[in-house]
Amino acid sequence: MEITSINRVELRGRLGQDPKITKVGDSQVSRFSVATNETFKDKKGELKEETTWHNVVAWAGKSIEDCSKLKKGTLVSVIGRLRTAKYVSAAGEDKQFVEIVATKLNSVEQNE
Repeated sequence: MEITSINRVELRGRLGQDPKITKVGDSQVSRFSVATNETFKDKKGELKEETTWHNVVAWAGKSIEDCSKLKKGTLVSVIGRLRTAKYVSAAGEDKQFVEIVATKLNSVEQNE
């Protein structure tokens, strides 16, 4: 039996800035960050909140809501996959970053 792998990410969080939309050939790509918050108790039992920022890239398509309508602070639901990319900086250093390639993106109503 063949073992298959899964690369799936689901997030619900707030946009950190208005999406930056760029035209690429006949398509458009949108880049933005999404903040998620986790609440936990530390060793002393005190309630703490930790914010994690996620970089997201969304290509225009029927499964992706028009990103130009989304604004900083909008609560969004993102489904996609993780991608790690590598590049060489202007200083000649090897760099890498992780981003989420969205396959589905929607604004979320507050009362859900």
